[in-house]
Amino acid sequence: MGYSHIPQKWAPLINEFNQSYLNPYINYHRPCFFAEVIVDKKGKERKRYPYNQMMTPYEKLKSLPNATSYLKTGTTFKQLDEIAHQISDNDAAERLQKAKTKLFQIIFEGTSWAA
Repeated sequence: MGYSHIPQKWAPLINEFNQSYLNPYINYHRPCFFAEVIVDKKGKERKRYPYNQMMTPYEKLKSLPNATSYLKTGTTFKQLDEIAHQISDNDAAERLQKAKTKLFQIIFEGTSWAA
């Protein structure tokens, strides 16, 4: 969350922020590079991160062979697609930033930094 200590009393608020804003943003809207392992002539493994392998973690999950076997019982890709397409990537990023600003404002105003 940053470079300074946040008192434990704010943990429930931070957990709520993570579950409501950060995790959905990272899983459904933030692209990541995924490594491609290439073995050279000497047997050494090298990792490359090609641009065409960039996708969200959710898109990567869907691209795996037999991906439905990794879902919890009762969860479908149709349900997850609805979550992923509820909001655009840019709107999700804006929503995350606003929530983070509000969270830090609450923490900053409620914390006495003088020890």
